[in-house]
Amino acid sequence: MTLDKPLVITAGEPAGIGPELCLMLAHENLPANVIVVSDPELLRSRARQTGIDIRITVVSAGSATPTLAKAGELAVIATPFPEQPQCGCPAPANAGVLLDGLRMAVQGCLEGRFAGLVTGPLQKSVINDAGVEFTGHTEYLAALTNSALPVMMLVAGDLRVALASTHMPLREVPGYVTQDRLRDVLRVLLDALRTRFGIAEPEVVVCGLNPHAGEGGHLGTEDASIIAPVIKEFVASGHHVRGPLPADTAFTSAAGNKDAVLAMYHDQGLPVLKYAGFGHAVNVTLGLPIVRTSVDHGTALDIAGTGQADPGSLLQAVRLASELATR
Repeated sequence: MTLDKPLVITAGEPAGIGPELCLMLAHENLPANVIVVSDPELLRSRARQTGIDIRITVVSAGSATPTLAKAGELAVIATPFPEQPQCGCPAPANAGVLLDGLRMAVQGCLEGRFAGLVTGPLQKSVINDAGVEFTGHTEYLAALTNSALPVMMLVAGDLRVALASTHMPLREVPGYVTQDRLRDVLRVLLDALRTRFGIAEPEVVVCGLNPHAGEGGHLGTEDASIIAPVIKEFVASGHHVRGPLPADTAFTSAAGNKDAVLAMYHDQGLPVLKYAGFGHAVNVTLGLPIVRTSVDHGTALDIAGTGQADPGSLLQAVRLASELATR
């Protein structure tokens, strides 16, 4: 272990697979100490249900134990739920506790008690049903850390896909991707590749917004009028940025070497990433003052409590958070 502080993990939606994924970590060889934010009684109940042999050790929110927990042991910051969670049935009454736990974890990172944050999946609809406007972790963490521009990036091995826009209706994307926003996203992405990922001279391929990157204006003008001029600015400043390229070319070998691909919207970039590494990919939020990684999947309510959940993505999220925090 190279970190002298633990990573903090929020277990996510208690009716989903997040709690049992955290339980599985106790039997893995991890690169860092971890502390899980969840309800200890829920974890003990889920351990019995899934047959996971584990010992839960409750610690205070101020804990920062530098040594690895013993095999079969999980350190937990207790955040009891007002309504006993049932597998597959999210309860809006528990939303407040979930968000309180997330705020606690972020505050611990900002105060230097935790080396980084790893998040389990949340059920956005249930949080909204509780009367809290919530579009996703990315935007919520930006608000908690007063970050002007969070950038969502998923990582699967050497493939990194960042997004110029995140969780919004497709019809809103063309108006959202302005030259100023694209400049800011590229600055955040290039800086993170250098400082967090240790790439001295990162190469970034930028996708076009429209099919065939606009086809010379016949399929849309945004590629030529908005994206291309920004790329020229970065190239003139000495950055290795190419595009706009058609999305069906940007991910192929025809696009040349690349350390990251910048997609214009969520479903332009993520299907390729998830096809390449689903279950082992990691979501990373760039542009925050803290390290934050997450799983690449949802709450999987349909298999919660069955023991079928695969901890692969959570394991990779812990390993990547450890690497990023070390740098």
